[in-house]
Amino acid sequence: MFQNITPITRNIIIINVAVFVLMYLLDSQEVFMKFAAFYPFSPFFKSWQIVTHMFMHGSLMHILFNMFTLYSFGPVLERTLGDKKYIILYFVSGLGAFFLFNLWNFVEVQQIQSNLESFGFNLESYLAGESVPFVGNSAAIVTQQGLLQELKSIITVPMVGASGAIFGVIAAFATLYPNAEIGIMFIPIPVKVKYVLPVIVIGSVILGVTGNVGGIAHLAHVGGALIGFLLAKYWKKDQYRIN
Repeated sequence: MFQNITPITRNIIIINVAVFVLMYLLDSQEVFMKFAAFYPFSPFFKSWQIVTHMFMHGSLMHILFNMFTLYSFGPVLERTLGDKKYIILYFVSGLGAFFLFNLWNFVEVQQIQSNLESFGFNLESYLAGESVPFVGNSAAIVTQQGLLQELKSIITVPMVGASGAIFGVIAAFATLYPNAEIGIMFIPIPVKVKYVLPVIVIGSVILGVTGNVGGIAHLAHVGGALIGFLLAKYWKKDQYRIN
């Protein structure tokens, strides 16, 4: 069955699985720190992470879900779009996921900085490694500590996974084949994909903006889906030239 998968989709799955197995065998935090995608203004950020994070996954369930989804939608698009457009779709969607997620991180960092400065806390000196005292009463100190913890999380917790790229694939599929029906867990009847995608995207926006992320980069999914939709919409206008 695996041999019947279209070649680009098959190779993407192979690379993702190989990287996951290698990371498991190495169990190297140093390798993870080099290739996962950190916030661009983090001291841990490296330019190549924009791409390498797409081939890293945090758990077995994470990679199984992503690769099964790619296996389900990828081959159809690869045949429809042709090699070049399919590769563009996949990787540009992954980049869109990275940039939207970190654009929101930037907004949050600016808000945290503004809140800390309103207490009189010198964030610039703190980030330079200096010992900076908290300002105000006990309640104010607790608030400042919480804000610093949020900032630390943004700077030190990286993003990994192919989910953004795969959401781009799903969005492109929904754009080109809106009336295709898919099965969804706990729903007994097939549902048209044009109804499923907006619900997922809206839910991801709400979860991402409210901070109820549960360790999932929901806005990265939105960024990938947005790029996938825009590319497919553009190509659909010229659909007779799609391979």
